[in-house]
Formats: sequence, structure tokens, C-alpha cells
Amino acid sequence: MTLHKPSQPASGPAEESRAPGRAADEAQEGATGVLVLGDGSVFWGQGVGAEGSAVGELCFNTSMTGYQEILTDPSYAGQIITFTFPHIGNVGVNDEDVETVTPAARGCVLRCPISEPSNWRAAESLERWLDLRGLVGIAGVDTRRITRLIRDGGAPNAVVAHSKAGRFDLEALTAQAQGWPGLEGMDLAKTVSRTQTMTWDGGLWSLGQGYATQGDAWCHVVAVDYGVKHNILRSLAAIGARVTVVPATATAEEILALKPDGVFLSNGPGDPAATGVYAVPTIQGIVASGVPTFGICLGHQMLALSLGAATRKMERGHRGANHPVKDLQTGKVEITSQNHGFVVDEASLPPIAEVTHVSLFDGTNEGFRLTDKPVFSVQHHPEASPGPEDSHYLFHRFADLIRQTMGKRS
Repeated sequence: MTLHKPSQPASGPAEESRAPGRAADEAQEGATGVLVLGDGSVFWGQGVGAEGSAVGELCFNTSMTGYQEILTDPSYAGQIITFTFPHIGNVGVNDEDVETVTPAARGCVLRCPISEPSNWRAAESLERWLDLRGLVGIAGVDTRRITRLIRDGGAPNAVVAHSKAGRFDLEALTAQAQGWPGLEGMDLAKTVSRTQTMTWDGGLWSLGQGYATQGDAWCHVVAVDYGVKHNILRSLAAIGARVTVVPATATAEEILALKPDGVFLSNGPGDPAATGVYAVPTIQGIVASGVPTFGICLGHQMLALSLGAATRKMERGHRGANHPVKDLQTGKVEITSQNHGFVVDEASLPPIAEVTHVSLFDGTNEGFRLTDKPVFSVQHHPEASPGPEDSHYLFHRFADLIRQTMGKRS
């Protein structure tokens, strides 16, 4: 076992090396954090958050704001997030800007050290927030270099480690990164989903008033929780829906017994094909029932699987709040928020699935609707937390489908 103990403070962005077994005097001086990739690449920096180590897939997010929403997005289960925006933590954290109670991300990689918060809404520093939630991070790293590495070579396995004493077993960390199986084939929805059925009654946030409370509901929506973000549930409540949240493992019979006017298939982490083993039969039963159905992200991917289509792992994924998507039905281009590492193979969609949205970055599928059922889905995140609100109309499109179907029943 080779231990490394730097002795002097590091300055500037960390340098990369590719010799995990080298002598201690060659280690980055003063480093208390290290990022080790599966190929043996090593990035030194300053540890932030909790001490310890975490292994996962290394990805990058290009959002300039909303780091707290990103870190609490359940879809980041199994991932270490590299933030391309350099100033992360400068506005602190609070109890309102969270998307789940317990973060599922493995850790984070930052360019600049976390500064003291400067914002009237800040309740505490990001540094303390990370520590209290057991999230390991590293700052002072050349995040542009890491982003290029992921862009050119795909998302690698990695370990991020933090030791205040500056002692690291690089050989063991490299072996840990190399031995991690990766997200392909992983069902992570069960790890972040609620285990009990519950009612959600919170609405959208507004300045000076906080989150609204649920008013009179005109419809009932059942949301299947594969890792649902809070702001999605708030957006459903804001269209006037009484929202019931059910676990990822709920069956079609259990969901339909709740007599929903609409069913929502949520976002979530992991491989859609793995989660689809139990989710696809449920989705097929819901679609066959004729209940209006709306899917986002993982829900979109598994809806495609339920139709006999295929999904595939992307090399680097889409993660950020600046992704242009074209709505083929209106011709409008929306700037969207995205977080996904798998994508629907558009060529595998059946004829009854009409493509409605496409990415203007790489041409991948961003949405479809069924021509014979009140069912549609999108790959991006219209709840805009964080991100632009260009796609928020999709919740109202869902509401319109519900009204039309309720009208036919009356």
C-alpha cells in the first residue's frame, strides 16, 4: 500500500499525473483531495465536504446556476458531478432549493474553492452542507481539462477522496475506480424511490411568499416515483392536480385502483432497461387503459421501451441548462434543462410513436407522442429546477389531455 502525504499548500489548478504508484515526494504538495480515474489519471486539489471517498461515473454539468438543485437531483445517483461553472457555493444553500431530502449524487468536482456565501437567502455554506450530508468533493481542479476529457473520451469511472491529513492510497483508489461496474445495467430507481404511497400538496415557489399550498384540485394525477424531483410534483400541483405519489415498483393494477385522471412517469437514475424489467409491464398496463400519461427523462425512456423501442448509453450525456430543443409540432426552439446519460433510439420507435422534439445539439430524440392514445413524453426537464422555463407549457399540455379525456367520459 502506497500512502501519500503532501506537506505544503497547493496553489492554482491541480496538475494531472498518470503514475498512481509513484513515491510520496512526487505527490501534489498540500493536497487534501484527489480525483482518481479508472485509467490511473490523478488530479490533486483541496478536499471539500465530508472526509472519505466515493466512487461513481464522472460527468459534467454546464449550468451556471442551481448547484443545490443539481446536487439534490435523484437522477444523479451513482455519479460524481464536475461543475464547469467555476464559482460553486458562492450563494450558499438553504432549505428551499432542494429536489429531494437525501442527495443521491456520489460527490462533486469544483474549479474554485468554496467561498463564504453572499446571498440574503443563504442559510449555511455549501461546505458545511456537503459535510452534513456525507458528500465528498474536491476543489482547485482544472475542470476544463476534465470536461474535455469526458467530451472526447466519454464518462469514465472515478473516485473522489478527501483527507484532511492528506494521506491517500492511490493504488487502492485506482483499483476501486477500475472495479466499479458502471451505470449500464444498474437499476438505481429503487434506491431513490419512495417506498410508500403518499399525497403531495406543495405548489410552486414565488419570491417573498415561498412555496404555495395546494388549492382546490380539479383532477387526480398519480406520479410514479423513479426518482422524482420535488419541483415536478410542485408543477403538477400548480396545474390544479391532486397528486398521489407511488413507489417505482407499483403495478398497473395498484395505480389504476387509485382512479387517476392522469399518470405521470418521473425522471430517475440508472439504466432504463434495468428499471424497465419491472416498470415496463406497469407502463404497458397504464397505456392500454387509455389514461392520459406524461413521462419525463427516465419515464420517457421506459415509455419507449414499453412500446418495443430501444435505449442506449450515451458517451457523455446531456447535463446542463442551455440545451436547445426543437418542438416539431410548433416549430419553436426551447432552451431546456437536461440530465440524462441514456437516450431513446429514435429509429426503433414504432409507427404509432410520432417524434415531437429533437435535440439541436446532436439530433437525438427529445420527445414523442402516441397517435392512438393520450400519451406523450420528453427527455428534457420542463420543471426548470434549475434552468429556463421555456418548456413549462408541457404541464399544461398534459392538463389539456386530461380535460379532453374527462370530457369524453362525462
